[in-house]
Amino acid sequence: MRLIQVAQQAKDLQRASAFYAQLLGVQPTAVYDPPGLLFFDLDGVRLLLERGAPSSVLYLEVTDVRSTIESLQDRAVEVIAPPQVIYHHTDDKLGPAGTDEWMAFIKDSEGNTVGLVSRLPPAVVP
Repeated sequence: MRLIQVAQQAKDLQRASAFYAQLLGVQPTAVYDPPGLLFFDLDGVRLLLERGAPSSVLYLEVTDVRSTIESLQDRAVEVIAPPQVIYHHTDDKLGPAGTDEWMAFIKDSEGNTVGLVSRLPPAVVP
């Protein structure tokens, strides 16, 4: 069994399309309006933005959450929680051993919370 699709609420498909296209760096793969469905392909998992879907928290992996947040702040995206280390992976159960898991949270164009995640080598503290 594998995850094939995740749905997220989008009141305004055009606004959501612009926001997610810029955030994800890809264009939508399909739009069906009516009934109000917008799809993005995330490496084989469909992200469905739908007027009738409930709000959920999406967690998206980015290369470096710190630089991603800086870029998003330059575009006036609301940051709910700034980047911080939330876990150090001592084994490979949830991420590569020896990495720090960084997370930050933003609001999307529709008011939904989106988590941004990076697994990075531990920072060297002088």
